[in-house]
Amino acid sequence: MMLYLHGFRSSPKSMKARVMGERMAALGLSDQFICPQLPASPKQAMELALSLIEGIPASELTIVGSSLGGYYATWLAERIGCRAVLLNPAIVPLKDLDQHVGVTTQYHSDEPFEFKREYIEELRALAVNPVTRQQRYFLIAATGDEVLDYRDMVAHYAGARQLVIEGSDHAISAFPDYVESVLEFCGIEARQ
Repeated sequence: MMLYLHGFRSSPKSMKARVMGERMAALGLSDQFICPQLPASPKQAMELALSLIEGIPASELTIVGSSLGGYYATWLAERIGCRAVLLNPAIVPLKDLDQHVGVTTQYHSDEPFEFKREYIEELRALAVNPVTRQQRYFLIAATGDEVLDYRDMVAHYAGARQLVIEGSDHAISAFPDYVESVLEFCGIEARQ
């Protein structure tokens, strides 16, 4: 089972979420791919995620998280004991998100997106430092990330499996090139 968590102001319509979902469908595994629209509240986002994976053994679950979704995936992996794949994950989103307090829209629609100041405290409650059992993590980080510093990611997940992409961007535009590596880490055979 795979739970995909999108990033800040993003959605299941993001390129990486769609690519991952399409690949799982091509493998006949659509029923093992969950990609919810996360609420702006970190607390509510984690309540939703936990409800969606309730009853799934940790050994059968991988959480894939992009950007803020990577921050969430780390908290969930530590709490549950499952594997996590982190795609340009946020490490300390508290310092970056204060400037986003207010109402705006989601990236993939005109739907309103309100980020409240109290959500920063909700994020603080989800901080994981340091991560434990590094072997359960797979970090994919791009040196050309224009939003987050890949060096923070590499340091935070020291000892974990890491794939550092030279160049690229925050969205990991070449993500289709790395899907098979994600599947392999998840224990999913990439059959045609």
